[in-house]
Amino acid sequence: MVSLTLAQKGTPLPYVAGALAEYANETKPNSYSVQWQEGASLKGKDKAANSVLIDNGQEFVGSRAAEAFILSALPTPVETAQWIGFAQERLGSSVAFKDLELAFSELDQHLQMRSYASGYAVSVADAALWGALRASAIFQRNLKIAGQQVLGPALTRWYAHISAQPFVERLVAAAANAQTAAKLSGAKVTTDQGSFDLGLEGVEDGKVVTRFPPEPSGYLHIGHAKAALLNEYFARSHNGKLIVRFDDTNPNKEKAEFEESITEDLRLLGIHGDVVTHTSDHFQTIYEYALKMINKGLAYADDTPHETMKEERMNGIASQRRDQSVEENLQRFELMRQGTEEGLTWCLRAKMSVDNPNKAMRDPVIFRCNLTPHHRTGTLWKIYPTYDFCCPIVDSIEGVTHALRSMEYRDRNPQYEWFFPALELRPVAIKDFSRMNFVYTLLSKRKLQWFVDSGIVGGWDDPRFPTVRGIRRRGMTIDALRQYVLMQGASQKNMLLEWDKIWALNKKIIDPVAPRHTALLKKELVPVTVVGGPDVPFTKDQPRHKKNPELGTKQTVFSSLVFVDQADAASFAHNEEVTLMDWGNAIVQDIVRTGDVVTALTVQLHLEGDVKATKKKITWLGQDPDVHPVEALLVDYDYLITKKKIEENDSIEDILTPVSEFADTAIVDANVGLLAKGAIIQLERRGYYIVDKEAAQSELGL
Repeated sequence: MVSLTLAQKGTPLPYVAGALAEYANETKPNSYSVQWQEGASLKGKDKAANSVLIDNGQEFVGSRAAEAFILSALPTPVETAQWIGFAQERLGSSVAFKDLELAFSELDQHLQMRSYASGYAVSVADAALWGALRASAIFQRNLKIAGQQVLGPALTRWYAHISAQPFVERLVAAAANAQTAAKLSGAKVTTDQGSFDLGLEGVEDGKVVTRFPPEPSGYLHIGHAKAALLNEYFARSHNGKLIVRFDDTNPNKEKAEFEESITEDLRLLGIHGDVVTHTSDHFQTIYEYALKMINKGLAYADDTPHETMKEERMNGIASQRRDQSVEENLQRFELMRQGTEEGLTWCLRAKMSVDNPNKAMRDPVIFRCNLTPHHRTGTLWKIYPTYDFCCPIVDSIEGVTHALRSMEYRDRNPQYEWFFPALELRPVAIKDFSRMNFVYTLLSKRKLQWFVDSGIVGGWDDPRFPTVRGIRRRGMTIDALRQYVLMQGASQKNMLLEWDKIWALNKKIIDPVAPRHTALLKKELVPVTVVGGPDVPFTKDQPRHKKNPELGTKQTVFSSLVFVDQADAASFAHNEEVTLMDWGNAIVQDIVRTGDVVTALTVQLHLEGDVKATKKKITWLGQDPDVHPVEALLVDYDYLITKKKIEENDSIEDILTPVSEFADTAIVDANVGLLAKGAIIQLERRGYYIVDKEAAQSELGL
C-alpha cells in the first residue's frame, strides 16, 4: 500500500492530493493509506513539503509530485484531464482574486446542466476540482458568507453534492479528527475527557509501531472503534506506523465478507493502516515456533477431555500428559498437523505453570485441530494457533513496539510476556486501556449473533446495534464517533457510559447543516380551512435552514386548505391565536369534533399578529395539485435490552425489550422526496432523521 501523509497547515492545503488518493481508494480499495499530520511542513522548514507520498521506499515530496504519481495510475480522458489542469492552474492558492472569480464563474456555467464535471458519474476531475476548492480560502469564505449569490447556484450545488461522496467524507473526517487529536493531546483533561498518558516506555519518535488486530468473525462495533482509534492515535502522535492485522486463526467463524466489512468500516473511520497483514501470513512460522517449544520442553501434547482439563486447571492439578518425552509430543503434534482421527483428539499446551494464582498462566492451549477450510489458506492447515500464542510471535516479527489492548486481556498480559524469552523473541511493550461499555448495550459478538440469527434485528447494520454500521445507519456521524472516542482517552478506569453524551455531540455537528422539513402523521391528519388564505395554491422558495443559507432553498406550498397533526388540533381553543410556522399567525374560529377527536378546523389568518406572543408554533402542510407531498415511514427505536448493566450469567431472553422498533407512516413535504440515502435532516418539532431508503413509489424510509 502506498502511504500519503498530508500537512494539516500546509501551503497550499494538500486537499487535491488527498481527494485524488481517496478517489483511487474508491475504485481500488486500499491503494493508498492517507493520514494527516500536524504542522505546515513534513520536512522541517521545507515549505514545499505539504505532502509526502512513499511508494516502496521512494519518496515524492510536495503536493504536485504526489498528484502526478496518483494520476499516473488513474484513467484520464481528454476532457477529464482538462478539468484536472483547470483545478491545478486556475484554482490554486497563488491565483489572483479577480482570476479566481472568473474561474468560479466558468465552473458555475459549465455545471449549469451537469451533475459532474466530466461524464455522467463522479470522476477524478470532480475529485481534483473539489480538492482545489476545499483548499481555497477565498472560495471557502465566499461559500460561508454569500453562498450561491456570489459563487453561483450550480457550483454551490455541485460542491455540496461532491462533499457528500464517501471518498470526500473520509478525507474530511480524517483531517478533522487529526486536528481533534492534536488539540486533545495538549489540552487540559476535563471530566468528559480521559487522559492519553499510558506511561509508554521506550518511545522513540518515528519508530513507534502499533497494531489493530480484529478477528474477521463479525462487524466492527463501537468498542473495536476505540481500540482502532487509540492505536492509530499513538502511532501518528509519535510519527510512527500502524499495522492493521486480521487475526484469522479460527476458520469456523471467519469469512471474507467480515474482512471486507471491517476494511470498509476502518476507511469510513478515517483509519488507514500503513501495512495490512494477516496472522495466516505467518502460519508456517508460528508452527515452527511450536516445534521449537516442544524441543525445548516448553510445550506438550494433551488429549485430556475438555471438561476434565478445565477442572484440573481450576484446581491446579497437573495433566497426566505433562511429563511426556519430547519425542512423544512431536509424534502427536505431527498427527495433529495431518488431521488424523487420533490427531483430532489432541491439543498442544504451553508448559507454563500448574498452580499459578493467575489461572491464565496454567498451561494454556496454544494449538488446536480444525478441519474446516480456511477462507485464505484453504485446506493447507489442519491445526491453528490460539490468539494468545500467535499474538506475541506476530507482534515481535512484524516490528510492533507497543501492543495496546483493552483491559479484558489484563490477566493474560503475563502470558503474553512469557513467550518472548521462551521463544527468544524481541519483547514488545504491552499496555491496556478500559473498554468502552454503554448502558443497555451488548458488545459480545456471540450475543449479537444471537439477535441476527433469531431475526430480532435485520442484520449487523441494524440501527439498534452498537456496530459502526448500525450507529451510522441510525445517524451517527463519523466525526462525532471519532471525537467521542478520543475524548475518552486511554483511561484504565472502567466506566459504563451513557449514550446521551455521544448523541449530544453528534447533534452539535449535524444541527448547523441539517435542513429543516415538515412531517405530519398520516393517521392523524386534520384538515384546516384557512380563511384569508390564497384563492389559488402557490409555492414559495424558503431557506432549508434559517441560520445556514448555504443549504439553499426548499419549496413551501401555501393554500387555503392545509393539514395539521391531531395532537396539535386537539390542544386548540376557540379564538386562540396560534402560529403557523414559516407563514404567520392565525386565530382558531371553529373546531369540529367527533367525541374527543378533532375532524376539522377553521382558522382566520392574522399575519399582522406577533409570532413571539403565541405559545403554540404549529407545523402544517399545504395542498397543491402540482406539488404532491411524499409518504414516508418514520422509524424510532428503543434499546434491545431492558437491563442497564449486563452480567455474565444474564439470559438475553429474560432481558429482551418486547418491542424496540416503532414505525409511523407520515406525510412529509415534497422536498424530502428528493433527498438521497444517508441525508440527515431535522423534521420540525420531531427530531433528527436520516434517510434510510430513497423515495420510490411514494415511499421513503426515515
